[in-house]
Amino acid sequence: MTQANKITVIGGGAFGTALACVARRNGADTTLWARSETIAANINRGDGNPNYLPGVTLEPGIVATTNITAAIDGADAILLATPAQFTRDVVLSATANLDPETPLIICAKGVERGANLLMSEVMGDIVPQSPLAVLSGPTFAAEVARRLPTAVTLAARDTELAERLAIMIGSPIFRPYVSDDPIGAEICGAVKNVLAIACGIIQGRQLGDNARAAVITRGVAEIARLGAAKGAHPTTIMGLSGLGDLTLTCNAMQSRNFSLGVALGEGRSLNDILSSRRSIAEGVASAESVVALAQSLNVEMPICGAVNHIVIKGDGIDETIAGLLSRPFRAE
Repeated sequence: MTQANKITVIGGGAFGTALACVARRNGADTTLWARSETIAANINRGDGNPNYLPGVTLEPGIVATTNITAAIDGADAILLATPAQFTRDVVLSATANLDPETPLIICAKGVERGANLLMSEVMGDIVPQSPLAVLSGPTFAAEVARRLPTAVTLAARDTELAERLAIMIGSPIFRPYVSDDPIGAEICGAVKNVLAIACGIIQGRQLGDNARAAVITRGVAEIARLGAAKGAHPTTIMGLSGLGDLTLTCNAMQSRNFSLGVALGEGRSLNDILSSRRSIAEGVASAESVVALAQSLNVEMPICGAVNHIVIKGDGIDETIAGLLSRPFRAE
């Protein structure tokens, strides 16, 4: 009889909890690390994760803990599902006990502020020996946890590693498609969160579907330019981590970034919106770091720049939109 894999998920938020459900229903011994004692206790009692997935029944048998050393001990794979801006510190807290041969699957979507690094570059900085993969794609956590059909990109430079990990976590209702372009998958995931805020602002300002379609399309061009500068494959943007995730995130109130943009467009302040939420909208922090990364590479990203001006610099929405609309005409 084949021994079950042990899969550890780092991060007790909505997506981390959903990924723990994915691993557990695929037969893995599944451990979920959460920072919160309350979240861990709720899961271990069988009460689910009402803080982040209210009303969702979790797979039985998930073991939750706040002890990161115990969580990673003996793991065959570790899924990193903490918010991007906390990923470095969380992994650093575990490095002394991390087996350098254990694959790390990066599930956060963002660019680290200050250093302007993709998450794979952060991992290369602090755990350079660890095998790395990136999981990205159109994945609302509640739908994943509720067993609704989902497809994702699972990208690694070592495609044999990606194929092995796909078998560990894949199932008929959670379908990983293997890619050898982790950088492209990461860039798509990070930038689409910023573009989702832009689309939400358009919705909140009632500027129409034409405007939103234009932002999505020109946003694809921004992703493509940044991807090219970082060495990503141009075809990645047409896949699940690119067009798939962009389509989902820019069109649904389930998206934390889109709904944040809607609230901004309706006139609420950013501080008011953030103070009323438990979950983090990654696009807020990534707006600044994506723009800084683009500037360092001499890449033009006016839509992301506009979002940065609104959410980080506090510029007025109408004035910022007017600035975008007054840009010179150019070839597509």
